[in-house]
Amino acid sequence: MPDDEANDHDLSRRGLLGSALCISVAGRPARAWGATMNSGAATAAALRNWSAYVDLLKPAGRLNDLTGFPQDDQIRAELYRQLVMNIAQSYIWYFQSTPEHPDWMPFENSIFLLQPNPDAIYHIAPVSGDGVYRISGYRGTNKVMGFAVGRGMFGTQDPRPGFNNYDADGLTLGKDGYFEVIFSTERPKDWTGDWRYLDPQAGDIMIRQFAYDWGVDVDARFAIERLDKPPLKPRLTQEEIAARLDAILGGFVERFSRICIGYQNKVIQDLGLNVMELSGFEDLGNSGEWPQKYFRCIYDYQPGEALVLETELPETCKYWNVQLNDELWNQIEFGYRQSSLNAMQARLDSDGKFRAVIALEDPGVANWLDSGGHGRGMLVGRWHGADSYPMPTIRKVPLSELASHLPGDTPRVTPAEREATLRKRNLGLQMRRRW
Repeated sequence: MPDDEANDHDLSRRGLLGSALCISVAGRPARAWGATMNSGAATAAALRNWSAYVDLLKPAGRLNDLTGFPQDDQIRAELYRQLVMNIAQSYIWYFQSTPEHPDWMPFENSIFLLQPNPDAIYHIAPVSGDGVYRISGYRGTNKVMGFAVGRGMFGTQDPRPGFNNYDADGLTLGKDGYFEVIFSTERPKDWTGDWRYLDPQAGDIMIRQFAYDWGVDVDARFAIERLDKPPLKPRLTQEEIAARLDAILGGFVERFSRICIGYQNKVIQDLGLNVMELSGFEDLGNSGEWPQKYFRCIYDYQPGEALVLETELPETCKYWNVQLNDELWNQIEFGYRQSSLNAMQARLDSDGKFRAVIALEDPGVANWLDSGGHGRGMLVGRWHGADSYPMPTIRKVPLSELASHLPGDTPRVTPAEREATLRKRNLGLQMRRRW
């Protein structure tokens, strides 16, 4: 069969298969839409005056007292910026997509900065645990690509551990990387393709993609559809719109920041400053199945000081990186600043160790982690698919004495080389599918 005919035949088969599956599962009872807030839905509510919705936002200003720097107007301004960022993020979740008519939505990225991995592209779709969903698309070439089943988008509720994680490399891939996989509580009758279990309490499916070579590694393309519901999407009623406005302005905007600021404060309370630990972040929604451990600490230093990060590497590790967040747990600007490094971007020392320098000004070493003017925040690193999880060390040193705390052959860069690196970094970021 010629290629064009084969492609047409394949597309027709997929369409017919979707129709058949829709018929075979349409009789199943569905969980009531809006039964849980994490699905992006809400029960009906009366429409308020606009001024009343604005009033719902006012209590979020009290979060300034939790930042650790309540008298610092710069931090307060950045908190207000974060709250507006939360409004933008929440609109997409609450209004664009529903468990009945799902669509992939951009999650943490270079705009929605509450703790994204700079190497990652995240997309999330609301689901209902009693639904039948087909995800189809093309795998791409990113180092890591997989599906995480959770209870709902982070911030829509207080976090609890998620459910299953599925690596895309476990799927049946066509020669062009094409895949189809169904998520449901039970395998649909007569479906012989890839199937993954969907927990009855599921509220979302998130796709994570980690790239080493930004803009060169090929991002995946994918779509999601619900097979046990008709495709026609109804118009929202005024009561449904009102309920979503209540949920956003009177809940999500404050809650998202409170969770993140509160979590960072808890790490300070439990560990102190510049003390490293390993974590799975299960308490923030990661599943115990997620094959990744994080090293983290609250870094803290002043002008004229530097922090030296040092670690062994696992013998085998599918992916690793390190990043810097700020006082509010926002990822520090990572397109126009080198606030993160991965295994491809980093330069190892001659002894095989990875060392990086955190400093407010460029120390001239290749592995500078630029904290972007911030003296405190969370450092987060990842060991993914590794055979061991080394615990890095971090030391505070006078910036003027930095050279004596590094190997003599530490890789260094000139200002021109740094500029070239930043330009490549920013262009690579913009080439990625973030939206």
